[in-house]
Amino acid sequence: MSQPKIKAVLFDFMGTCLDWHSSVVQALPSTIPRNEASNFALEWRRQYFLENNNRFMQGLHPEDIDETLARTLEVTLAQYPHHQPRINAEPKTNLVQAWHSQPAWPEVSKAIRSLRQDLNLEVFVHANGTTRLQLDLTRSSGLDFHMLFSSQLLGFYKPSPEAYEKALQLLKLKPEEVVLVAAHAYDLRGAQKCGLRTIYVHRWTDDIDEDMEKVKSEFDVFLENMDDLPGIIGRM
Repeated sequence: MSQPKIKAVLFDFMGTCLDWHSSVVQALPSTIPRNEASNFALEWRRQYFLENNNRFMQGLHPEDIDETLARTLEVTLAQYPHHQPRINAEPKTNLVQAWHSQPAWPEVSKAIRSLRQDLNLEVFVHANGTTRLQLDLTRSSGLDFHMLFSSQLLGFYKPSPEAYEKALQLLKLKPEEVVLVAAHAYDLRGAQKCGLRTIYVHRWTDDIDEDMEKVKSEFDVFLENMDDLPGIIGRM
């Protein structure tokens, strides 16, 4: 029996659609060498995911992402004590705010436009974070979605099953009619357990602790970018 036709596409946002790394590195003091700034940004992002996972495992309600980022910034700074004198109270605020303005990866806008216009599909953000963050990021990236589903709005962190089930309930769609596109294996694993179709997009900035050879065989499709995304979804 053939799979039902895809009717909607859920997108993870930061990392998957957006180049968070450039924004954060640019916001760090220019006195920090760029290679060190890059490593700092990657570790901050890693600590953010670890903290989110801890909260998820404890069954805690989603908190404002700015609070999570501010707390994990302190954890990251403790690992880079030589950077602490360069980052005082004002830049810390600026650093957290930098996450609210991110450019899209070069091919993403065209892919989303094709999904909407050529395939007539509904496209949604489905990501951990706040609605305010997602509104700011759609403005800075210029990306156009039908709706923004944040963990704050849904009431659950991904990869909680309820995070996916609540979105499906609101969309009035079956799991097999929806595909999740993400650069995070943990997210796609959660969606997979709920019956969604899954497409992994590899981004060098994310999943730095994952075994990519293993990830390549886990999901319906593995991509290095979104250039071929509309065609692949059109054939699903």
